[in-house]
Amino acid sequence: MNSSFHSFFCRPVWTALILLWVVPAVVQSQEVRVVPGGTAVPPSVARPLIPPAMTEYMGRTIAPAMSYHGGGAGWLLRKLREEEEKPSVLLPELRLKPGQTVCDLGCGNGYHVLMMAPLVTPGGTVIGVDIQQEMLDDLEKRAGISGVENVQTVRGEVHDPKLEPDSCDLILLVDVYHEFSHPVPMLAAMRTALKPDGVVALVEFRGEDPEVPIKTEHKMTKAQIKKEWEANGFSLDREFDGLPWQHLMFWKRK
Repeated sequence: MNSSFHSFFCRPVWTALILLWVVPAVVQSQEVRVVPGGTAVPPSVARPLIPPAMTEYMGRTIAPAMSYHGGGAGWLLRKLREEEEKPSVLLPELRLKPGQTVCDLGCGNGYHVLMMAPLVTPGGTVIGVDIQQEMLDDLEKRAGISGVENVQTVRGEVHDPKLEPDSCDLILLVDVYHEFSHPVPMLAAMRTALKPDGVVALVEFRGEDPEVPIKTEHKMTKAQIKKEWEANGFSLDREFDGLPWQHLMFWKRK
């Protein structure tokens, strides 16, 4: 070996820098929490360091995530939600069946989780995934009060929902995809988590409709949705246009 090359890379400071560059950092995954009666998804031992967040994706500005501490928890449970969004109309369109495993990704404090849980019994499970532990704590309390036992909570990460491969018959995303700071890895993870005949039910406020009283960055057009999802290995399975403010689009793996 050339002596100058050898001395350059044998200096302690350069050795340390090389190690920092070569050795990947890992962080321990969050523990899975389970409501009594639920079945735990085994956590991974370690996860890669979270990549940088995106602020734009395919020409769309990514909206800031709704915070539990910023009033988001109360807004999710507002009394006018049935009138404004008609979840009672949404639920039959999901075509849930007993025995299914269903995930509400970005579940918040479980507004839809607790409505879906009875529809997959007996034998089915609803997995509520959120990145905010306070939301999951609220969901667990509400499930306990309601006597719902087939709900499982999982604390995900901004780039990883921590769902097992081929585990979900349906993944529901209600007004949350537009807030994903890591849309590409999240779409890949959802695609992997679907069973071969599973679907993702995507609900987003209609960006084409100026009458929908939601901030622009929290709405999406069908054209934008199709552009992003088709580019990430999904094909449109079916649509439902009967909700007052929102698109409902069902996506399957290509």
